[in-house]
Amino acid sequence: MAKTDWKAEAKTLKKRLRKLKSQVTETVSDVAVDVGHEVAEVAGRISAKLKSAKPVSTLAPKDGFPTLPVIKGVEFSAAEAGIKYANRKDVMLIRLTPGTAMAGVFTRSSTRSGCVRDCQDKLAAKVPAGSGAAIIVNSGNSNAFTGKVGDKAVAAVTGGVAAALELPAERVFSSSTGVIGEPLPHEKITAVLPDLVANLREDAIEMAAHAMMTTDTFAKGAAATIQGDGGTIHIAGIAKGSGMIAPDMATMLVYIFTDAKISPVMLQRMLSRNVDATFNSITVDSDTSTSDTLLLAATGQSDAAAVKGPVAKAFETALQGVMQDLALQVIRDGEGATKLVEIRVTGATSDDDAAKVAFAIANSPLVKTALAGEDPNWGRIVAAIGKSGAEADRDRLTIRFGDVLVAKNGWRNPEYLEEDGAAHFKQDEILIRVDLGLGKSARTVWTCDLTNRYIEINADYRS
Repeated sequence: MAKTDWKAEAKTLKKRLRKLKSQVTETVSDVAVDVGHEVAEVAGRISAKLKSAKPVSTLAPKDGFPTLPVIKGVEFSAAEAGIKYANRKDVMLIRLTPGTAMAGVFTRSSTRSGCVRDCQDKLAAKVPAGSGAAIIVNSGNSNAFTGKVGDKAVAAVTGGVAAALELPAERVFSSSTGVIGEPLPHEKITAVLPDLVANLREDAIEMAAHAMMTTDTFAKGAAATIQGDGGTIHIAGIAKGSGMIAPDMATMLVYIFTDAKISPVMLQRMLSRNVDATFNSITVDSDTSTSDTLLLAATGQSDAAAVKGPVAKAFETALQGVMQDLALQVIRDGEGATKLVEIRVTGATSDDDAAKVAFAIANSPLVKTALAGEDPNWGRIVAAIGKSGAEADRDRLTIRFGDVLVAKNGWRNPEYLEEDGAAHFKQDEILIRVDLGLGKSARTVWTCDLTNRYIEINADYRS
């Protein structure tokens, strides 16, 4: 090959190489842009999920949702209606077998929701013998302070359930929880009724518990079993509640089921007797909800004989245990809570005074923020006692943090060490004991601390 030909060929090859390099660079750049867009999109979705995710309370039960016994005669289902939340179940349905006995307690709020008023009317009405029943619950909208529009929504939902399950309308109970003052889009609930009915099953109680959550960070369940005459009696309950928790019956939604054979009158008496020591003894923020509902259903499907005598006493004790467990889970899930706090008041001149002192301490923002900061500022407890309106004598007052004697005889205990009080306040569970030294009445209540997270949750609640 001539020298000039070789040079020409080399020049052509170099030109082709530059062109190939240019094409490769453009392709790599295009791929990088596409990948970059995809990565950014995925990162955005992850970021959005992280922002919307609720960190589970540090006080939540370590083993998660408990294994609850199947209650014969009770079926559950849940569905996505899109009332407020996207991509999550927000409506749950419960079907109760014919012959089920019902009892309930409700908020005494003068602005209680249409659902609450409807449930109260239905429980007070005469029930056809052998009737079945149903409960339908939605989250995301409380249907409270919505006037006649809210009443029509209740009628539409309960009427739809009654038709779908072939039940008397007076045996369908409803609850709504969420934002106050906004009309309930009831058509979204009735639209998913076919799916709810088709998917009813005995073992779906946990799914139902999740469907009624709002600011809750974990679903709440509790159970008990006792031996009746001729068979075993089971109790299982679920609850929702995290904020707007203060005593005035049961500041939450609670549904408890049993297969016991028991009359509606006895069931109601047991429930009413035990509500004060359980759900009426908790407070997160001193605010009572408009929607508080506790329904108790007994299907009578146990092999055990009707509840009476010693079995009745054992059953009531077990029922109270389930109620207490659920009440404390609500406090463990108090919005932003990091401390479960028991306040035990003794030595009061009356039950009313004991309650006044206990709740004055439990609801004091100064006490609750000191708990959050792990600061054993016992002066704030003294101030809360003084403002409670209960009879108190400075020189007879005793204050303890756990077993640590902090103050007595109107003055700080000379042997008290600040580091001992601080050590107790660093625990997840704190006990504050107050003895007024005046009488024999006592009251125990439970609360939680007040943290920045509580403010964040409630400042963004409607966003």
